Amino acid sequence: MSKLWGGRFTKKTDQLVEEYTASILFDKELAEEDIQGSLAHVKMLGKSAILSADDVEKITDGLLKVQGIIRRGEMEFNIGDEDIHMNVEKALIDEAGPVGGKLHTGRSRNDQVATDMHLYLRKRVVEIAGMLQKLQAALITQAKANEETIIPGYTHLQRAQPILFAHHLMAYVSMFQRDIERLQDSYKRINVLPLGAGALAGTTFPIDRHYTAELLGFDGVYENSLDAVSDRDFILEFLSNSSMIMMHLSRMCEEFVLWSSTEFHFIELDDAFCTGSSIMPQKKNPDVAELVRGKTGRVYGNLVGLLTVLKALPLAYNKDMQEDKEGMFDTVKTLQGALLLFAPMVETMKVNKDRMRQAVSQDFSNATDIADYLVTKGLPFRQAHEVIGKTVLYCIQNGKYLLDLTLEEFKGFSTLFDEKIYEVLQPEQVVAARNVYGGTAQPQVKAAIARAEEATARTAAWVEEYLAKSK
Repeated sequence: MSKLWGGRFTKKTDQLVEEYTASILFDKELAEEDIQGSLAHVKMLGKSAILSADDVEKITDGLLKVQGIIRRGEMEFNIGDEDIHMNVEKALIDEAGPVGGKLHTGRSRNDQVATDMHLYLRKRVVEIAGMLQKLQAALITQAKANEETIIPGYTHLQRAQPILFAHHLMAYVSMFQRDIERLQDSYKRINVLPLGAGALAGTTFPIDRHYTAELLGFDGVYENSLDAVSDRDFILEFLSNSSMIMMHLSRMCEEFVLWSSTEFHFIELDDAFCTGSSIMPQKKNPDVAELVRGKTGRVYGNLVGLLTVLKALPLAYNKDMQEDKEGMFDTVKTLQGALLLFAPMVETMKVNKDRMRQAVSQDFSNATDIADYLVTKGLPFRQAHEVIGKTVLYCIQNGKYLLDLTLEEFKGFSTLFDEKIYEVLQPEQVVAARNVYGGTAQPQVKAAIARAEEATARTAAWVEEYLAKSK
């Protein structure tokens, strides 16, 4: 059969051109959305008296048959029909006869593909928000189980100050909350309908774009037809948001890799999320965490790739924009795959509380509290800082920690020291002293957990509501 657009041409398309320019090998991912958009479009054509009720019924029945064929995995996608739109239209004509050719009245593949991608991403961002919420819930569960567990806090990967392990985990809950909020905010820009813009200038048919938007659950329509078919900001925003999510996951992966090493031994990841070595039988490798860390790069690449494709493109549609899909699909698959693994990996993680407590007892992460203690005694902070610096140096030179020093040794550095210094230096006291909003003291962490649980409940309700809308 000749091309659906082949009337103007006198030669067949070169086979290599067909293979190079066809997108069906990847945009068949949009099959469900293409049918969904077409069902709404043909209903609008009937309401606007552009097609007869009989034509609408035949086309609708044909589309539903094609949808069934696709869902059953029986659709034979043909590279000669280029893309998902023409493959569906060809299948429709096979099912419904020539009347199927009327479906494309009042639209172009340019506004059709943009609509498909809006429909696709609209559902994906809600699904990803739901997966992030499940990861937050897993982190909160671990935090609640470790509200008294103390771990060294780090800066520059050097021990800095003791903190609650729950406080550390809740930092990631906060990161993922921002990610969820970015996805939620992006939804309003995704949920705008481009259909009806035609190739670039609209259509001569008296279509009702707002009715189509209502049928498809969009909040509105694009104001400008040129913008409607050339806009890929919503995909860029998704790729940017996804890059930040992957960056947050990658940071946590790095800590899981470090913490599960023999040198740290703070946690043990469940066997189900680790692998072994083909040569070293003792090995237990945190491969999931490492691979998520590695796959972050490909998500970054997808963002930079599309930014580069769109750079300097004139209005409106250009074939370059066919390159907008593979990176989007890959990012969705990569991100959902990571999140699907992460929640159960966190849930099943074992925490070595004794090793964490031992770590904060054998370092100088309580040094700042001595300086603060001297400040309460009237010594200016800069002088107190110098005193404690010299005290720490003395400990290092003599193989001791601060709690090992006698009161006489302390007084050798400042006469302001008294017996209370031993209470101040206890890791539990160091943590408890930071009882400010957002701090690591237990009351603050408990309050943060409560706020996070309220936020995750709101997210769960939002996901349920918006997934229902997209059905």
